Amino acid sequence: MRKLSGKTYWLVGASEGLGRALAEKLSKAGCTLVLSARGTDSLQALAAELPGAATVVPCDVSDRESVLKAAEAAGEIDGMVFLAGLYWPFPATEWDADQTEAMFDVNLTGAARVLGQVVPRMVARKAGHIVLTGSLSGYRGLPGSIGYSSSKAGLMHLAESMHCDLRGSGVDVQLANPGFIRTRLTDKNDFTMPFLMEPAQAADEIMNLMRSSRFQRAFPRLFSLVFRGANLLPDWAYYRIFAGK
Repeated sequence: MRKLSGKTYWLVGASEGLGRALAEKLSKAGCTLVLSARGTDSLQALAAELPGAATVVPCDVSDRESVLKAAEAAGEIDGMVFLAGLYWPFPATEWDADQTEAMFDVNLTGAARVLGQVVPRMVARKAGHIVLTGSLSGYRGLPGSIGYSSSKAGLMHLAESMHCDLRGSGVDVQLANPGFIRTRLTDKNDFTMPFLMEPAQAADEIMNLMRSSRFQRAFPRLFSLVFRGANLLPDWAYYRIFAGK
């Protein structure tokens, strides 16, 4: 079991929802935290409420200069958890170019910007822990999820490639793939969300992953079997079930 107490973790995307819930649990577990998001007001309030030490560092993952400054301010860290994300639901028939590009720029390219500053330093030290947040929606293309599920699929593929390359380097990579979590983002959905989790429930799942030696954790478990099992379906069956027409 991985020891978290006494470690310093940089949480990117910690201002609300899952990021905030995970910050609370890591702080209670004895971690020192560096909290980042675009705005700092909510982060300052969170830092003041946490039982452990926490530093607030503003970071806009869509801006390379902001990421460079944030990484420098974060200093030497034991681990980084990437939780930043954007989400707007719409199908390809109603393509929104600005929102699609924004989702890719934060969910995927934003992660790459942060990793570009974190990974080389960890490799040089031969020690580090990286946790990326994918999604059950990233296992296979879904209707009405042009920007989000595709960007999450890219992030999940990135985590898999990093896990291949960094095995034996001292740098551990883990991937958390949650289902629906009650947040400001999922409030945009106008459909029933099966197995909807509260942020604290999802944070518990990520904590279990972080303490383990496993590469990935998909949750809720029963719901995840639907998405992971869909990869086994032939195209004609998958699209008849999920595409509808």
